[in-house]
Amino acid sequence: MPKSRGRQKRSNRPYAAPPTKPKPKASPRWYGYLVLGLILLGVLVIVLNYMGAVPGGTQQHYLWIGLGVIAAGFVAATQWR
Repeated sequence: MPKSRGRQKRSNRPYAAPPTKPKPKASPRWYGYLVLGLILLGVLVIVLNYMGAVPGGTQQHYLWIGLGVIAAGFVAATQWR
């Protein structure tokens, strides 16, 4: 009967670390103010619509515009580093 070869020994090679990923750049200082400004502008449009202080009186499209500006603020907030 043939003799088995057994296990091979592990080599003593050092572990090669994977290359490091570059850090993403930090956002400019004004970016946070832009995000807050968009959200507050959207809230202001909605509040002014309900108060009737917008041109043309209370209309549904002002509500959608306000919600769209708020959504743009949230989308911008997800890109902040």
